[in-house]
Amino acid sequence: MSFGIATTLKRSSCLRFITALLLTPLAVIHADEARSVAPHLVTNPASPAMLAGSWLPDDTQRIDFDKLPRVQSQHAVISDVRAAGSSSGTTDKKSGGVNQHNYLAHFDGQFWAMWSDGPGVEDQVGQRVKFASSSDGLIWSAPQFLTPAPPNSGPDSPHYGTRTDRGFRYISRGFWKRDGELLALASLDEAAAFFGPSLELHAFRLKTATTTWEDAGIVYKNAINNFPPVKLRTGDWMMSRRAFDYKTTGVQFLVGGVKALDQWESFPVLGTRSELKAEEPDWWILPNHDLAAVFRDNRHSGFLYRSISTDDGRTWSIPVKTNFPDATSKFNGLRLDDGRYVLVSNPNPRKRDPLTLAISPDGLVFTKMLYLVGGRQVDYPNVIEHEGILYIAFSGGKQTVEMLKVSLRDADTVSMPETPLLGPPPPVVK
Repeated sequence: MSFGIATTLKRSSCLRFITALLLTPLAVIHADEARSVAPHLVTNPASPAMLAGSWLPDDTQRIDFDKLPRVQSQHAVISDVRAAGSSSGTTDKKSGGVNQHNYLAHFDGQFWAMWSDGPGVEDQVGQRVKFASSSDGLIWSAPQFLTPAPPNSGPDSPHYGTRTDRGFRYISRGFWKRDGELLALASLDEAAAFFGPSLELHAFRLKTATTTWEDAGIVYKNAINNFPPVKLRTGDWMMSRRAFDYKTTGVQFLVGGVKALDQWESFPVLGTRSELKAEEPDWWILPNHDLAAVFRDNRHSGFLYRSISTDDGRTWSIPVKTNFPDATSKFNGLRLDDGRYVLVSNPNPRKRDPLTLAISPDGLVFTKMLYLVGGRQVDYPNVIEHEGILYIAFSGGKQTVEMLKVSLRDADTVSMPETPLLGPPPPVVK
C-alpha cells in the first residue's frame, strides 16, 4: 500500500468515527471505542494497540518486568564457548568466542539446532555455523560444523577474528523444511560491517544417512533473511530480505521459492527507513490470511513497529509504532496449532533482560506476558511448537546456546494480575 492510500484511509477512518460519535447514543459509544482500539488496515490503520490488559500500565515501558508472572520450564545448554577447551572449536583463546543467531526445527523425529559460532565478538572473519541434534530437546549431541570455513578466512588467515572486508563470515539464518528435505540457511559476506557487497544467502541440505550437510546452492544474491520461509495460502514461500545497503533501501520481502530454490520476487515495505530504522523483521499469517510484519526500531524508540499486507506480501501498509515495548533486540513470533499466537522477546527497554512470552488470540493484540528467563543478558530467541510444547532457543551473553521447554498447558494456567504492574520510568533516549 502506498503512503497516499494509507493517508486516505486514515482520513476516511477519522470521518467515519466522527460521524459515528454524532449519531450514536452515548451508551453505545464506549463499546465502539473499545472496538476501535484494535488495529485494522481499513478502519483503524494507525492503531498502536499491540499489548492490552488490566495489568498493563498506561505507559507500557513502565511495566515492572521482574514482577511478571512466571511460567514453569525445563532448561538445557546446547553449546557454551566459555567451557574448558571451548566447545566452539575456536583456536584463538585470547579472542574468546561467540554463540548466537539460534534456530530450531523438528525433522525426521529429531530436534535440530543451529547457530553462529566464531572467534571474538559477533560476526568477525572466520565465523561459521554449527549444529546439534536431540531426541527430546534437552540432551543434545556435541556441536559440529554445518558450513565450511568462509573463503580464505579460516584460523590460518591473518584476518581471522577481525572486522575487515578482506575476510568473510557465515551467519546462521534458520532451518527450512521444503519438499521433504531439511535445509539450513546461512548468509555469507565480507566481515567489515552489516553487510558486505558480496552478500549471498546459501542453503545446505541435510544428508540424514550421515548427519552431514551438503551445499545446495545460492538461494538469493544480495540478501540476508531473518527467519526461514513460511508457506502462504498461495503456495508460495515468503521470508524477509535485507540487502547489503538496507540501511538506505529498507526492508523487503521475498516471495517464491516453489519452482526452484533461487526463484523469488522481492517486494519493498515502504517507510521502513523513513518511519523507523527497521531491523530484524518477523511476520506471521493472521486468521483472515492477511499478513502482519513486526520490526525492531534501531532509532531506539523502545517500541516495536507493525505493518499489514492484504495481498500476500506484495504491498504493505506504512509501519506504525505500537505500544509493545522493546529493548531494541531480536524477537520471534509464531502462530500456534490452536490458532493463537506467541511472541518471545526482550520487552524491557532498559536492557535485554528478561526474555518473555506474550500470547495473543488474534495475532494483533497480545493480552498476556509471562517471564521466561532473566537476571542476565538473554536474547536472540527462536520458538517452535511440537505436540503442545514450546521449544525456545536463546543466547546467554552471546556465548551460550540454551533451550527452554514450556508446556502451553502450564502457560495457560498462569493468570495476569488485575492491577497495573507499574515500574520505574524508562530511561531517557538521546
